[in-house]
Amino acid sequence: MTAFDPNRFVLEHDQETPKEILHAAYRAFGELTISFSGAEDVVLIDLALKVAPKEDVRVFSLDTGRLHAETYAFIERVRDHYAIAIDVRVPDTEDIQALVHEKGLFSFYRDGHQECCGIRKVAPLRRRLAGLPVWVSGQRRDQSPGTRSSLQIAERDSAFGSEQAPLFKINPLARWTSDDVWTYIRMFDVPYNALHERGYVSIGCEPCTRPTLPGQHEREGRWWWEDQGGKECGLHAVNLTPQASSSA
Repeated sequence: MTAFDPNRFVLEHDQETPKEILHAAYRAFGELTISFSGAEDVVLIDLALKVAPKEDVRVFSLDTGRLHAETYAFIERVRDHYAIAIDVRVPDTEDIQALVHEKGLFSFYRDGHQECCGIRKVAPLRRRLAGLPVWVSGQRRDQSPGTRSSLQIAERDSAFGSEQAPLFKINPLARWTSDDVWTYIRMFDVPYNALHERGYVSIGCEPCTRPTLPGQHEREGRWWWEDQGGKECGLHAVNLTPQASSSA
């Protein structure tokens, strides 16, 4: 594989459909690894299986140990619907035990969510991404205006890659809206989390997620006790740096 240039990829494919973007990414890397947790990610799985052989589409999910029962059922529904393997990753038991022993089960309400997310989500993701050349995420620009408004369809992931082992992230849904996602889900009968029928829009861990009210932004249902400006759990930490405005 020749060196991947995210800037050139953006210039050549930014106006294409998510399916075309995924196809271009598959041609560039010969594989697609998809991070799966929500509605956007299942759309990506559905699209990826239309542009690449199943054996070249790899799907993983992060089980923090604090997900809703409906989310676990959703993971199994997607596994069965597409007849695919889902690599479910869990946090380090000793790290969880140390955190709970020192601070209890709900320290994030006092200290903020970053420490807990770092153990339950970021560390398992780092282990899963180690050695990969590329991963695919379901981020959209309108998901979090404070951190994702400049999102590009391709970027270098400096948070989890390095100079010696560069990692790239493809965001095929960057230009889509929530309405676009749900139009696709209904049109192609894509599985979704039952919590969406109860007012949940952006779904994370059970203690840190609640339904949103009419007129509220979807991210207002996450970590509602914190400042509304920079709601990222660390999986997309590059969004919180100046690099977020560039695909380099």
